[in-house]
Amino acid sequence: MSFKKLNTPLKEALDRLGYESLLPFQKKLIPKIKSGKNLFAIAPEGSGKSTAIVISTLQILESKAFEDAPRALIFVKNKQAALELEEKFNEFTRYMDVRVFSAYDEPDIEQQKVSIYEGVDVVIATPNKLFKLFKITGINVSQLKLFIVEDAEFLLNSRDFNDLIRIPPHITKCQYLVFASEFNSKIERLKDSFMSHSDVVRTAK
Repeated sequence: MSFKKLNTPLKEALDRLGYESLLPFQKKLIPKIKSGKNLFAIAPEGSGKSTAIVISTLQILESKAFEDAPRALIFVKNKQAALELEEKFNEFTRYMDVRVFSAYDEPDIEQQKVSIYEGVDVVIATPNKLFKLFKITGINVSQLKLFIVEDAEFLLNSRDFNDLIRIPPHITKCQYLVFASEFNSKIERLKDSFMSHSDVVRTAK
């Protein structure tokens, strides 16, 4: 995939950050994400999965803010993972108006609800925190375009798995992307809920 096919602010960010080309897995994956398919993206650590999440999200959101409701929900295993992914987004969005917000288990949930209501484009959250926000109507999914799970191995924790699968039934339409290093039985169970119509993109390196 050529950078020429990406929106201008994203191309400028890639140039500013010194990206000369995509990694092999990213070249294979990003065009399929752009096509709108639901995907399991399976690749080992170091394949560029997190960067692929950022690039694909910004491409689909056209690298700009829009109204108030989130257009991308990204699920991570814990606070550290949320802050790391938020930092990566911030590297790309330095000269964009895209609003990225992390919601993890420690801060006050009412304050997080207020922050999201003020307007965000991307919410990065642990499943437990996002489900709690959803229950108190702290998340409006009417504008949602992307539902993403990063490093989905953490779903071996049954609470995380159960919290995650409770949200898709309330979403009218969006694209689902699940990233993992291996396609284990717990991740495969997602086919029984929101990943029934999906493709698998896989690489060994």
